[in-house]
Amino acid sequence: MDLTDVSGLAQQFALQPRQFLGIPIALVGAVLLSFGAQYQHRGVQKVERLSGRAASSGLNLRQFARLLSRPSWVAGTLLLGLAIIVQLTSLTFSPLIVVQPLGVVALVVTAVLNSVYSKVRLNRASIRAVAMCVGGVVLFVAIAAFTATDRPVDDVQLLVILGILVVVAGGLGLAFAVLRHRGSAFFYIVGAGVLYGFVATLAKVVISRMQQGHFEWLTVLCLAGLVLAAVFGGYLVQTAYASGPPDLVIAGLTVIDPMVAVLIGIVVLGEAQFAPVWAVFAFIVTAALAVFGVFMLARHHPQMNGSLPHVLERQEPSDPSPRD
Repeated sequence: MDLTDVSGLAQQFALQPRQFLGIPIALVGAVLLSFGAQYQHRGVQKVERLSGRAASSGLNLRQFARLLSRPSWVAGTLLLGLAIIVQLTSLTFSPLIVVQPLGVVALVVTAVLNSVYSKVRLNRASIRAVAMCVGGVVLFVAIAAFTATDRPVDDVQLLVILGILVVVAGGLGLAFAVLRHRGSAFFYIVGAGVLYGFVATLAKVVISRMQQGHFEWLTVLCLAGLVLAAVFGGYLVQTAYASGPPDLVIAGLTVIDPMVAVLIGIVVLGEAQFAPVWAVFAFIVTAALAVFGVFMLARHHPQMNGSLPHVLERQEPSDPSPRD
């Protein structure tokens, strides 16, 4: 690569002043996501106690109906809805590869919030796991930002992305039917993170097409896929809240979500076809580090010691209000 190529690459990745606006907007969305997750988690736990049935194998319709009467869950849902709006707004200003990984800030905020609310301090192993998640995501995206190229999505590539989403969603649905009674928080978190990665990608595509005035049948198909992935992912998230603490759930989402979105760009869109060989190995190492961090957090988090009912019993006295 000569100096001309380097100069052109630098210009390609230099953000325009307007594009920097997406960064603080995305950070606000991350904070809203943290508070929304904490309140939703509180509502799910309350419904479990009131219904006398664990939701770790999947929430039933009656439990969903009870969630609608829990002020904490409703407040959390509104905050999450606002977080989504804020994050979509950030995508109108900045590239996906810049703003999407900033959601990892929500992991740190959620860990602090959950520690204060539950009165359970993170142990050293959990803190190291959080550091692995944040460090892995930051390094992964930093490498992608300087080795990948932003390419428009054509109709054929978009159909491929939608086809992969159908296969992935079908596979997750089948796995959920088989594994749901084992109550694995890690499975629910990974599944939701993968689906939300497709949601982020499709959202960016839809926003770009609407900005260009291209609203046709394929855009409508993208919207349909986006909504279905968001609904299925949201169900897995609610089930994950019944299987583990909120910071563990957010860890999985903020690690896996951006990585899936970036991997779609690399594998399907060919955004890393000119990346050097060392970048490919770096992608593998940093991604493995971040995902291993999620696994270690699931294994060593103090609130994951013992069965779910025991965890709920320990948290019951600190429940601030019967109406939460």
